[in-house]
Amino acid sequence: MLLVDADLYLYRATAATEQEICWDEDDGSNIWSLDTDLKLAKEMFFDQMETFKETLHDDRVILCLTSKKNFRRDVDPRYKNNRVKIRKPLGYLAMVDWAKHHFSTVSLDGLEADDVMGILATKPENKDKAIIVSDDKDMKTVPAKIYRPMSGERLDITEAEADRFFLTQCLTGDPTDGYQGLKGFGPKTAEKLLGSRPDWSIVEKAYIKAGFTKQDALTQARLARILRWCDWDYENKKPILYGSKEHGTTRTIHEGKAATG
Repeated sequence: MLLVDADLYLYRATAATEQEICWDEDDGSNIWSLDTDLKLAKEMFFDQMETFKETLHDDRVILCLTSKKNFRRDVDPRYKNNRVKIRKPLGYLAMVDWAKHHFSTVSLDGLEADDVMGILATKPENKDKAIIVSDDKDMKTVPAKIYRPMSGERLDITEAEADRFFLTQCLTGDPTDGYQGLKGFGPKTAEKLLGSRPDWSIVEKAYIKAGFTKQDALTQARLARILRWCDWDYENKKPILYGSKEHGTTRTIHEGKAATG
């Protein structure tokens, strides 16, 4: 199955068909308005999905969507605050409604599309059957097959690679998502610090050395963590926060099941 970052491609389709119109008045003043062609946006989106099918030789497309609530704002109210005033393209919400009626879609309460893709891709029965379709670099924190349309990359991220990229994100932060990481840490600095045996304790010590607390480090990790199958409580329909007692227990149980088949 193809797990598509629907937020991203619906946004691009509506942004591409939005246009500004200037109405010249007789008195020389100008009135500006926005216009969009949703019929064209729908055609563009549909064609994009068909291209994904042809490229990846898979006819089953599942659109993953972000819910209205976001659990990360409970972790830190400042999460993505920098995007609050950014206007969505004209017709975006109408496109989301249209997509829900014409495609298979999945949205989980409190989660972003990234989390939905991460959970579905790492569910044991989906192993080697799912491909995440997204240009978002954050998806490299998920051990799964990933297709990045803009570059044409096809990745098969191992758990070790995903864990390392996640720890790197904890150190570098992601200002576009509203969490800062540690000052002075870029990807190269983080890679050097993590060394050949990356571990959470290295990240924690770096935060403490910089004058922060263990809880500060955990907060950053919980914002950076794209949820996997082991991070989602199916029974209670809520995230299992990274570093919590429940998270450690759940990982042990899940890994045990995987090891025994």
